[in-house]
Amino acid sequence: MPMRETFLATTEKIIDADPDVAVVLADISAAQLAGVARRHPDRVINVGIREQLLVSAGAGLALAGLRPIVHTFPSFLVERAFEQIKLDFSHQEVGGVLVSWGASYDMSTAGRTHQSPGDVALIDSLPGWTVHVPGHPEEARRLLLESVPGDGRVYLRLSAQENASPHLGVGFTRLRQGSRGVVVAVGPVLDRVLRATAGLDVTVLYASTIRPFDAAGLRSAVLSASASVVLVEPYLAGTSAFWVGEALSDVPHRLKSLGVRRDTEVRTYGGIADHDLAHGLDAGSLGLSIREFLGE
Repeated sequence: MPMRETFLATTEKIIDADPDVAVVLADISAAQLAGVARRHPDRVINVGIREQLLVSAGAGLALAGLRPIVHTFPSFLVERAFEQIKLDFSHQEVGGVLVSWGASYDMSTAGRTHQSPGDVALIDSLPGWTVHVPGHPEEARRLLLESVPGDGRVYLRLSAQENASPHLGVGFTRLRQGSRGVVVAVGPVLDRVLRATAGLDVTVLYASTIRPFDAAGLRSAVLSASASVVLVEPYLAGTSAFWVGEALSDVPHRLKSLGVRRDTEVRTYGGIADHDLAHGLDAGSLGLSIREFLGE
C-alpha cells in the first residue's frame, strides 16, 4: 500500500480506537476518510479549502485537550499556513501532528502551487519540532503511531517516492561502512543514494527522522571514516547543513549539500523523474556529484 494510503488507513484505526484524537482536513483526503467521519463526526472535521483555519482549528483542539492530526498538501499546510503554525502551535506551546503528502514536487504536473521544497526549512525555523521524513510506507505507519501519544509538535512529511525496504532504527542507521567519506540519505532518496554510491568506499547513513538531528551518530561515522560529508535531502539543498556544522564544530570537515536547487526556480513541466533530473537528484547525477566531491 503506498505511503498516503497507509497513512489514511492508520489514521482511521487511530480515530476509531482513541477518543482523544481528532483529525482536521481541508477537503484533501476527505473522501477517503468519509467512513470514519460518519462514525465520529465530532472528531473528523473538514474545514474546506481554508488552510489557515485548518491549522488554527487543530491548535484549538489541542488547547481543548485533544490530540490533533492536521493534514493536507505541504504547500498549503506549511507554506500557506506558516503564521498559524508559528503562533497557534509554537507560540501557544501546544502539540499536534501535522501530516503532509506531496513532498517537494510529487505533484509536479499540478504546477508550482503544489510544490513545496521549502517546508522542512520553514518548520526548522521554529524550535522544538520533531520532523519525520519516511522513505517507506511501513516507516510512515510506525512514525505516525509513535507521534500520536504525548503532546509534542510533530511534522510528518509523506511522499509518493518510496524506497524498496523500510529501515526502522532511531537516529542514523549505518547501512554501509567505508573510509573515504560519509553520505547521509534522508527518507525517500535512500535507494538512489545506494545506487549512486555502489562501488565507492563510503559510509552510508540513513534517517527517516531528521529532527532532532542525530549529532552523535554523524560524529561517530565521521570519526571512524573521513570528515568528507555528503548530505542528500529530498527538499531544499543544505536544509540540515547547520546541524551538520554543529555536530562537527570541533572537527575539520568538508560538506557537500545535495537536494532541491536553491539557485533557480526550476520550471520544468513533467513528472517526478524529470524533476529529479533537473535537480540532480536522480541516481546518475548523485553518483557524479558524490564522486567529484570525493575526488574519485
